[in-house]
Amino acid sequence: MIYIDGDNHIYGRLSAYVAKQLLSGEEVVIVNASKIAITGSRKFILDKFNHSRNIGSVRKGPYYPRTPDQIMRRSIKAMLPVKKTKGLEALKRCKVFSSIPGSLKDVEFAKIDKALNNNATGFITLGDISKILGEKQ
Repeated sequence: MIYIDGDNHIYGRLSAYVAKQLLSGEEVVIVNASKIAITGSRKFILDKFNHSRNIGSVRKGPYYPRTPDQIMRRSIKAMLPVKKTKGLEALKRCKVFSSIPGSLKDVEFAKIDKALNNNATGFITLGDISKILGEKQ
């Protein structure tokens, strides 16, 4: 089982790494999803997320998540073959939390070097995006 602290990680790179680990049979737990960064222009990213939320209708979807943990889980799901059994089983092995739950307080968390946000200056966190999208608290 792999425990990952999402603080200061890049959204797409972390999603790709986790999807690959899930397909290889690992169980993955991600904490601090609200601190995961999306690099780029703040205005462009917010416009993109708002556009995704406003497509379709209330009754027919697509239903786009508002909370940071569900946004992260959806991006991982998009990188898995969920129409096949192996993809669905891989997604079931993934757990994502917005912060650190009480049951995982004394667990050692890993940092993924390939996914760390070392030198990007323009970024926004999933927590900020979810507040703008109207996350219910």
